[in-house]
Amino acid sequence: MLIARTIEELRNTIASRSYKSLGFVPTMGALHEGHLSLIQKAFEQNDLVVVSVFVNPTQFGPNEDFDKYPRNYSRDIEILQTAGVHILFLPEIETMYPLGHEVEIRLPKISSILCGKFRPGHFDGVALILTKFFNILRPNKAYFGQKDYQQTIIVKKLVEQLFWEIEIVVCPTVRDEDGLAKSSRNQYLSAQERKNALILYQTLLWVASQVSVSRDLKFLAEQARQRLISAPSIKLEYFEILRARDLEPIDFLVENAIALGAIYVNNTRLIDNILLTVENLN
Repeated sequence: MLIARTIEELRNTIASRSYKSLGFVPTMGALHEGHLSLIQKAFEQNDLVVVSVFVNPTQFGPNEDFDKYPRNYSRDIEILQTAGVHILFLPEIETMYPLGHEVEIRLPKISSILCGKFRPGHFDGVALILTKFFNILRPNKAYFGQKDYQQTIIVKKLVEQLFWEIEIVVCPTVRDEDGLAKSSRNQYLSAQERKNALILYQTLLWVASQVSVSRDLKFLAEQARQRLISAPSIKLEYFEILRARDLEPIDFLVENAIALGAIYVNNTRLIDNILLTVENLN
């Protein structure tokens, strides 16, 4: 595996390779099985795979965990080498933001709901760093996990509106045996907090089990909120059921929808979601 730390190194390394398709997996490190599933899919669909490890400051708010976000670059490098990744892009902040934060991207209303409502500016920062990465690498395909569902919708819109010929591939959420979605922030959780955190996925499963009984999605969302509000050591941030293709409101399950939630388990914020498909209804 070749490690590029500057844009020039990355471009030169890519230019030196002969390939038909470049697959790109952007990460913030603290790698886990979820990231590896994206990398595996990238290998299945491309003959050159590039992974970035970069904790992007512009997608963190002033009271968020940028300074405390888990970083273990030596471990990440070892994991990526074992996975057979061709190129790792490991830039410093000064490399990606040489003039500070002088350029900004403003996104449409979809970035101000759900996570965007509680993390103002978050998706603007995501869009900015991905714009930089996409312009540098010019990948054929880029890989994201379904756990960050709102992000995947926004990235697809970004690619569409900026006329990039990049296919956005969304891969299923990877879970531990107990059902908890893999996340770099899971390592913040104590054993008891981890048990408490399972209520989010359990609630999502409950909603999925109820849509064959009631297609009234507003009713199901409110019932889910009550389950989460009454759970021990949990602070509910949001729980919504929206149209899957664009995150617009939907009252009844007449087309595919998605249930999404965000909770705090003490100081750790976790998100998860589950697709509700009309094909599975009786």
